[in-house]
Amino acid sequence: MAPRTTTSFTSSAPADLPGDALVIGATKKAGSLSLLEGHGLSESTAAALLETLAALGAEGGADEITRVAGVEGVAASVVVVVGVASSGPAPRSEQLRRAAGIAARALAGRSSAVLALGQQDRAQAQAVAEGAVLGAYSFDQQHGVGKAESAKAPLASVTVVGVDEKEAGAAGGEVDALASAVCYARDLVNTPPNLLYPETFADSVLERAAGTGVEVEVWEPERLVAEGCGGIVGVGQGSGRGPRLVTLRYTPEGANTHLALVGKGITFDSGGLCLKPGASMVTMKMDMGGAAACAAATLAIAELGLPVQVTAYLCLAENMTGDLAQRPGDVVTMRGGRTVEIINTDAEGRLVMADGLALASEQQPDAIVDVATLTGACIVALGERTMGVMGNDDGLRDTLVRLGTEAGDTAWALPMPEELRPTLDTPVADLKHTGERSAGAMVAATFLQEFVGTRGSDTGDDEGESAQIPWAHLDIAGPAFNEKSPWGYHPKGGTGAGVRSLVALARSYAG
Repeated sequence: MAPRTTTSFTSSAPADLPGDALVIGATKKAGSLSLLEGHGLSESTAAALLETLAALGAEGGADEITRVAGVEGVAASVVVVVGVASSGPAPRSEQLRRAAGIAARALAGRSSAVLALGQQDRAQAQAVAEGAVLGAYSFDQQHGVGKAESAKAPLASVTVVGVDEKEAGAAGGEVDALASAVCYARDLVNTPPNLLYPETFADSVLERAAGTGVEVEVWEPERLVAEGCGGIVGVGQGSGRGPRLVTLRYTPEGANTHLALVGKGITFDSGGLCLKPGASMVTMKMDMGGAAACAAATLAIAELGLPVQVTAYLCLAENMTGDLAQRPGDVVTMRGGRTVEIINTDAEGRLVMADGLALASEQQPDAIVDVATLTGACIVALGERTMGVMGNDDGLRDTLVRLGTEAGDTAWALPMPEELRPTLDTPVADLKHTGERSAGAMVAATFLQEFVGTRGSDTGDDEGESAQIPWAHLDIAGPAFNEKSPWGYHPKGGTGAGVRSLVALARSYAG
C-alpha cells in the first residue's frame, strides 16, 4: 500500500507555522489577481507577494501554481500560491479540495506544508485536508529498483488552518477515515490483474477488515453454484481463477436503518467470447471499481462509527475466454430462479450484479445502492468525470446526486423510460440481458431493476407487497479511472469514485 499523507489541524496564524511550504489561495477578480481571505499574511507581506506574483506573470487562474521562496514574514521556506476557481458548477468545498490536491501533488518530495486556502469553517477545512491527501496519492508498488529509487515520495504531512484545537481530533479522524478509504479503493483498482483476481480481492478485504467490527464472508465457486448465483458463475466460468462473492456486514448497536450495497467486481474484462479490441482491454483491470468502492465505503462507515447497518455484496469474477466460457445464446438461471438469455458476453457486469441485487433484496433493507463501471454509453452521455444515477425511487436517486456532487463525486440523474423494458423480452427465457442499443446506460439499469425485490416479500405483510425496495444505480464507468493527466486531486489511474457518495448517504441516514 502506498504511503499516506498525514493531516493535522490548527487555529494558529499560518505565517507563523514552520514547514517546507505555506500554501495559500488566489483567484482572478475583475481581471487581476487577488489573494483569498484567510492567508494569514500581514498587509505589507501580502502586498509585496502580490507584486512578486505580478512580476512572475501569475494570473490566479484555477489550477495555476506559483512558488515564491524567502517571503519576508513567513516562517515556511516557500509560499505556494494556487489558483482557486471563483465560480462555476462545483460546490465551494470541491473547489478547495481540487486546489489542495494540485498543491499537494506539486509538493511531492517535501516533508510538510501548511494550507491556508481561505477555508471558512470546519467542513471546508476538512475538504482541504481531504484534497491534499488524495492529491498527494501515488501508486508505485510495482516499480522496479531503478524507478523506485528515483521517484519522489508523496508530501509527508499537511497542517490545515482554520479548526479549533478542540475539534482537531474529530476533524482529523473523519478525514483519515474517508481519505484512507478512497485511497484503498484506488489501490485495488490500480493493482495489475495478474495480482488482483477474485481470490486475492477477497483476501485483501479479509485482511483490511480484520479488527474493524466488519464481518466478512466469502462464497467460493462451489457455494455460488449451490446458492443458484448463475450470473456470477456464468461470467466467471471462462477463467482459471474462479469467481467469488464477498459479503461485508456492519451491524452497529442502535442502528435503525439498513443500507445494502452491491458492487461490480470484474477483475479483468476481456469481453469473453465477444472479445474486446486489444486497445479496449488495456484499462480493464478497473472493471472492479464498483466493488472496490463498496468495500472501501463499508469499512469507512464502520471506522466512523455511523449508526447505520450496512451489508455490502462484492460480485467478483474474471471475464475470460477459456474452454467453459459462456456463449451468446446460453440461458443461465439467476439467484431467485429467473432465467436470462445471454446476448453479448461483453455485457457481463449486469449479470453478476443481478445476483447481488437479488441477494441484497432477500434481506429487506431500507435501500439498495449498486455501483458499477457498467456502460460505455454512460461515458458517451456524461463524459469521463460524471457518474450517472438511475433508480426506482426519485428521492433516493436525487439525494445521491446531491450528496455525491457535494462530496466530490460529480453526478447526474438519468431517466429509465418505461418503453425500454420490452426491448429485454425474448421467447427463450424470462428476459435477455441486452436491449435497445441507443440507450445503453438506461437499458442496463432497466435490466438491473428486474432483480430488485419487493417490500414485504419475505415478511408476510400485505401492505406494500408490490412496491419495490428503494434502489439506485451508480454507473461510474467514466470517473472510475483517469486515463489522462492528473487533475485536481485525481491521479492518473484509479480515482476511488463512488466511495464518498456512499459514505455521505450512510451519514444522511445516521442523521
